[in-house]
Amino acid sequence: MRDAELRFEVLGPVRAWRDGAELDLGAPQRRALLAALLLHGGRPVPGDELVDAIWGDDPPRSAAQVIRSQVSRLRRVLDPAGGRAPAVIEAAGGGYVLRARGAQIDRTVFEERLSVARDARRAGDVAAQSAALREALALWSGTPLAGLRGDHAEAERTRLVELRLSAAEDLFAADIDLGRHVDAAAGLAAMAAEHPYRERVRELLMLALYRSGRQAEALGVFDETRRLLSRELGLDPGPGLREMQRRVLAGDAADGEPVAVATGAGCRPAQLPADLTDFVGREDLLRQVVAALTGPGVPVVGLTGLAGVGKTATAVRAAHMAADLFPDGRFFVELGDGPEPAEVLGGLLASFGAADVPASARDRVALWRSMTSGRRVLVVLDDVRTAEQLRMLLPGAGAVVLTARRRWYEVGGVDWRTVDGLTEAEGLALLERIAGAERVAAEPDVARRLVTKTSGQPLPIRLFGTRLVARPQWSLAVAERRIGLIEPRLPECTAIDVPYLSVYGMLTAAQARTLRLTALAGDRPVSLAEAAALLDLPPSAAEDLLEALADLHLIEIVRLGTYRLLDPVRIFGVRRALAEDTAEDRAAALARLTMAG
Repeated sequence: MRDAELRFEVLGPVRAWRDGAELDLGAPQRRALLAALLLHGGRPVPGDELVDAIWGDDPPRSAAQVIRSQVSRLRRVLDPAGGRAPAVIEAAGGGYVLRARGAQIDRTVFEERLSVARDARRAGDVAAQSAALREALALWSGTPLAGLRGDHAEAERTRLVELRLSAAEDLFAADIDLGRHVDAAAGLAAMAAEHPYRERVRELLMLALYRSGRQAEALGVFDETRRLLSRELGLDPGPGLREMQRRVLAGDAADGEPVAVATGAGCRPAQLPADLTDFVGREDLLRQVVAALTGPGVPVVGLTGLAGVGKTATAVRAAHMAADLFPDGRFFVELGDGPEPAEVLGGLLASFGAADVPASARDRVALWRSMTSGRRVLVVLDDVRTAEQLRMLLPGAGAVVLTARRRWYEVGGVDWRTVDGLTEAEGLALLERIAGAERVAAEPDVARRLVTKTSGQPLPIRLFGTRLVARPQWSLAVAERRIGLIEPRLPECTAIDVPYLSVYGMLTAAQARTLRLTALAGDRPVSLAEAAALLDLPPSAAEDLLEALADLHLIEIVRLGTYRLLDPVRIFGVRRALAEDTAEDRAAALARLTMAG
């Protein structure tokens, strides 16, 4: 017996079909549940996110029970025969996951058709591009994810709507290239009325009118746009519109010349820091990040990892590699505990050519999105500390690379990647570049031990190599001993501890104690039962604390219920224990660990 054919729609009201017949999903709660599962593309959705997606800020006390009931009913709807449908809802990760094996999802088909259209455009086949874009836009039936609540859904809804608008612009541009000027002009006029600040729409409208023999109307669009932007936003038309006005006036916007992609605003900032000359490794990760930045909509790639692992250096390297794809501006913003997002927006707007920066944060956000809409800009947000920072600074178009100490699940649509330590070969290569290949080759065993003890973390390797350069009389073994990379001898902070201190300062008292006492257990993995004994806490409370440290990459999850500290963090933790815990407390913790073993 063949598998049932399942099809899901989210580019409008959430619907499901089996073998061509629409399924009765029943209550709105069930539709919201299905949409939330589809939205995560085969990844588990935590229970609290499902609660937020279904009820928002006002869930009932029985929310968890209701979700279990709705999941059970949804399973029966999707697979009434039991086992035939290529989609199964499974419990996973404290929530649920939809395994949509072989099922068709209109959002996925939409993005696939956009990819086909881009390939056709690059190949010079405008007719194929137009056909693919028409097929993509035909999938839409209203507001995407209609009725679904929550930040994740709202971010995805915004992304999909922007994709739809950009695809519509590209289709009009292709139609103009194919000589369909009159139809394009009618569609663009309607789109301009609905989205008055999208400059590329008005630029294309001017071109379509001109090629339809309506030169005066084309120039009238420019004058109307100039008055609108000046009155509402305090801006002048961007270079794309000004260039189109020049072409219409000069009579050189005739048929035969391909429609150009809109260029950036009045200024084209290039604010990326210099790339590190001794950067090594991460080739696969860099390729993945650059590829993700070319995705549809406003791709947002998040890099997270242990403090000092090289998140910023990796983000900057990726941004330089992708720079040519973003000719309208490359921005770099240092966040952390620094300026408020509204202040940052003021600087971004000024550097992007805004004549008058609004006073309120809300108006600055709106203007930033308007100025970047339709533009190819790349924004690097370094050390994002709050979800609000990320939400406020997202541009209206382009792409974003961000670094953060933890994943901000509150903001949807982020493609999170973990920056891990260097491999042994990469760590040795970094040490050679800094200290010199001859010194590393003279003591290869010590060099390999060093890279191993640093767990491939670039910062301690870099500090070690820099100290070697400053002490030419030292051997690697002497430097290793003097810098304290083997074992902690004193509670005093070292240069290697600096990045960990900044994260340590973010911890609660209970989390900081967990790090210190777990470090006392040595360099072997620690089971949950052993950690609970060390902390003198119930296993559930110990697990919550360990998972909080794992979110900040201060501890690794070896496998379910087993944890391990990387050597640099463990040494830091021991130093903090020597400085902050009494000898009696340390001895008691180790005694409890021994008894638990």
